[in-house]
Amino acid sequence: MKSGFITIIGKPNVGKSTFLNKVIGEKIAIMSPKPQTTRNIIQGIYTDSRMQVIFLDTPGIHKPKHYLGEKMVDSSFKALSGVDACFFMVDASENVGEYERLIIEKLKKIKMPVFLILNKIDLLPGRGAIDKVILDYMSLFEFKEVFPISAKEATNINHLLDRICEILPEGPQYYPDDQITDQPEKFIISELVREKVLYLTQEEIPHSIAVGDIMFKEDDGRFEVYATIFVERASQKKIIIGQNGSMIKKIGTLARKDINKFLGTHVHLELWVKVKENWRNRVSDVKNFGYFNE
Repeated sequence: MKSGFITIIGKPNVGKSTFLNKVIGEKIAIMSPKPQTTRNIIQGIYTDSRMQVIFLDTPGIHKPKHYLGEKMVDSSFKALSGVDACFFMVDASENVGEYERLIIEKLKKIKMPVFLILNKIDLLPGRGAIDKVILDYMSLFEFKEVFPISAKEATNINHLLDRICEILPEGPQYYPDDQITDQPEKFIISELVREKVLYLTQEEIPHSIAVGDIMFKEDDGRFEVYATIFVERASQKKIIIGQNGSMIKKIGTLARKDINKFLGTHVHLELWVKVKENWRNRVSDVKNFGYFNE
């Protein structure tokens, strides 16, 4: 048996969570077109007859504007310690930018195999364009290997897993065969609700919300889930609720589908909205919402 830990790092929206979900085969990390969707390190566990790989999906590297953002970036770089390899994931359809160079400078200081994962190759016109991107990155850092993939289309992912098996050390199986994440149910449910807010709202609102106070109740075979969406201003609360409750109803309908699938049962979902001003800059609030608890 081979086993090990691999950190996936990159800037926002390069497809880290899409890749993790595709490999695991279940939705354990939320996804959206909005930057900074991932706030916590999400641990995904892949197990087959040959190996067990624990992937660490990290928040995207960005310029933080508050305490929450600072902790997100800090946790991503800390996740480079004590693992067996690093996947530096980039969007192959974009040029090398400020954040890619920042990450590469950090990677130069660590001693482990670093794989360059060129995601979204389905957006490129052909092999020549892929080779150009590879040369651009290889001129900046000596990567262990380069893997062009499409997480969305699952292109080359099996080949990448085969290569992982070759480089991982022999080791114990850390988790049971059927366990796919170490995240508690309440946190995943809160994230599934937050994902729907990200999809349905615009501007600052997606970054200002958190979901907490998750409660479960089973009554005569009926499974009920209660959750509160927290915002930073009263004006945001009005938008989340919507005219005659239209927005909160849409959020609940979409979230319920994913929660049903995740829990394997039909649930009744109740959502509330509360204002908690400036919560992203308060250490206690950030921790209470389940972010960055050691």
